[in-house]
Amino acid sequence: MKPKIYFWLGILLILFSGCSKYGSVSLNYPTEPQVFLPEDVDEIAIVNRCLTEEEDKNRKIMEAVITSEIAGSDRLASDESIKGVYAASQDWEGAIIVIPETVKLYGTGTREMPELLEWDIVAEICKREKTDALLVLETFDSNTDFLLAAAVEQLSALLATGEPVARVPDRVNMNVSCFWRLYEPISRTIIDQYQHNSNMSFDLINGIPPPGALSEVAYSAGVFYVRRYLPGYYTIKRKLYKRTSGSSKHQFIAGFRRTEVGNWQGGLEIWEELSEHQKRKTAGRACLNIAVGNEVLGNTEEALKWAQQSYEYYGDKLGRDYAKILLRRRSIEGN
Repeated sequence: MKPKIYFWLGILLILFSGCSKYGSVSLNYPTEPQVFLPEDVDEIAIVNRCLTEEEDKNRKIMEAVITSEIAGSDRLASDESIKGVYAASQDWEGAIIVIPETVKLYGTGTREMPELLEWDIVAEICKREKTDALLVLETFDSNTDFLLAAAVEQLSALLATGEPVARVPDRVNMNVSCFWRLYEPISRTIIDQYQHNSNMSFDLINGIPPPGALSEVAYSAGVFYVRRYLPGYYTIKRKLYKRTSGSSKHQFIAGFRRTEVGNWQGGLEIWEELSEHQKRKTAGRACLNIAVGNEVLGNTEEALKWAQQSYEYYGDKLGRDYAKILLRRRSIEGN
């Protein structure tokens, strides 16, 4: 008997799920930036402080041997982080990045944190470059883990079998650690200071990382930093109506079917005809669907107008809740 019961329960679940009045669509929803620039900061000079003076040369070469770096590679790759910031700043509305040609600042050359720059130096650079703030790459350091990974693998093999493994590692994980500070000379405040690690894995070529691997990781570290000032996005689902009742049922469903194949403009055309339908429920649902369609098409303000109309004119509670979400989105987008 039990198999028959489960069979009919399954059929009922399918029928009820298929008869749901709701459909959904996935779209990207913005999140606020992690850091906001002061209103009076529009142009920012960016400098690399990861260079070392001549007396640090021997210490840096010794560190390169210990951590599997190529001597001097960090100093070259750190400039790629600067380029990454500059490239990513093209999407940074309200901020212009300036790279000075002649400024040289010296730091530790390792992950060891240098002291804050003297404010007179910051002010001088900003005055010369005609900028409002100074972004400094304070530290930059890279490491690769293929030697460590090989040692761990050999030790594990020895413990398990009593014999070392014959093969050499075929992949490498490259790590770049950056620390950034953003100085504002007029108020003498640190707008932002942030340390992060960027990691990427590469296939080894004849036992060594591919050319440009370190530069690629360094560049991505610069791009990653700028994202702190940009809105982020995550995927969410929006609920809309698949159908209504009465004489307009088939027309309403036709609009939904158009959206299922990406024809949102066609769906909007149908629902706009129904947005003033004499049946309040149908009109309210049509307005709600028009709101969703406009958000999908990137028209937040228009979406908000229709969501508000679906509740204010027709009492659709889904429209009320949706309008609150769109109000928050509008504030994030700065409209």
